Amino acid sequence: MFKKQSAILLIAAAFAVPMIAQASEHAHGDAAVAQTFIKEIQSDQSAYAAAKGAAFFQELAKGQHPRATVVTCSDSRVHTNMWDKTPEGDLFMIRNIGNQISTSHGSVQYGVNHLASSLLLIVGHSKCGAIGAASGDYSTLEEPIKKELDTIKITKGGASINGVKTNVNNQVSAALKEWADKVKNNELLVVGAVYDFSDDMKQGAGKLNIININGETDPAKLRNMPAPAAKAAHAAEHAHH
Repeated sequence: MFKKQSAILLIAAAFAVPMIAQASEHAHGDAAVAQTFIKEIQSDQSAYAAAKGAAFFQELAKGQHPRATVVTCSDSRVHTNMWDKTPEGDLFMIRNIGNQISTSHGSVQYGVNHLASSLLLIVGHSKCGAIGAASGDYSTLEEPIKKELDTIKITKGGASINGVKTNVNNQVSAALKEWADKVKNNELLVVGAVYDFSDDMKQGAGKLNIININGETDPAKLRNMPAPAAKAAHAAEHAHH
């Protein structure tokens, strides 16, 4: 269904997409809006199923072998179609506020340890509400929300893109500690990225910026890392034949 090298291309490439206008401007929950929207969802899903056809779903039903486990934010502005046009069966998706490993630890372990994903991709994003909250006083929020924000370790007052980058790098560090052996044996690549729809990093609005590969954060070195990684993947493939 997919080419093996596209996971490496994901690291090397950045994808620009247009922002989608939000039709709803209501300030609070509205059941009438929900009733209209669920009809849209059903219609869109029916069109999707018809376009894919029965054979596509029969293939999915055989099982999953995702090449990437992806930890990203629950933010509605961040979705898989922004970096993978064909995510079905390819991306094991984990979403929570602040794209954290610790608050979805079991899910991440399942993707890496049991589904044997070759890539662990952690995606933060610009204008992240979780980063904004964690950098300030969130003592009045609900206890479950506070519990999830407690594990975001950034400087107070650091709600800028730097806070987003720090959090992504912290998640990569945690992953490298847990899966050190897999990384050492070239069984796993841990990548940190920022989906920057507001162009805070000045690299282009809507771009997926790779900021960390296996702990390396130097931009000059990152630009040269995908090629060696591709060679390692090629060598590992032939080692199994």
